Amino acid sequence: MNTVLYCRRFPETVAFYEQMLGLTRGHSNDWFVEFQVAPGAFLSVADERRASVKTASGAGITLTLRVEDARALHALLQTRGGDPPPVGARPWGAEGFLLHDPEGTRLEIWSPRRAP
Repeated sequence: MNTVLYCRRFPETVAFYEQMLGLTRGHSNDWFVEFQVAPGAFLSVADERRASVKTASGAGITLTLRVEDARALHALLQTRGGDPPPVGARPWGAEGFLLHDPEGTRLEIWSPRRAP
C-alpha cells in the first residue's frame, strides 16, 4: 500500500517527514520521495509541479499513525523544534495528538494507552 501526498511545498514536506518524524527515505528522485511506514506500507510525497495530480492541501485527509509510544514521539518532536499539542486520551483506549505537515495534511499520532 502506498499513500501519495501531492504537494506545493515539496521540500518542506519531505523535510517534515524525514527530519521531524524521522521516517526513512526509500526510493526518491528530484520530485518524488517514498518513505516506508510499516512492512508493505509506504507514504510518498510528490511535487505537484511534476505530477499530473494536484494537491488537496490537506483537505479531507487525516493520516493516522500508530506508534510504539506517542508520548516519546511527542517529546522527540519538541526537541526537533516542533510544537505539537499535548498528548491526550483517545476514545478507543489510546493516547495521542494531532499535528499538520507543511502542506496542511492532518496527522493523528497515537499509541495504546500506557499506565500512568
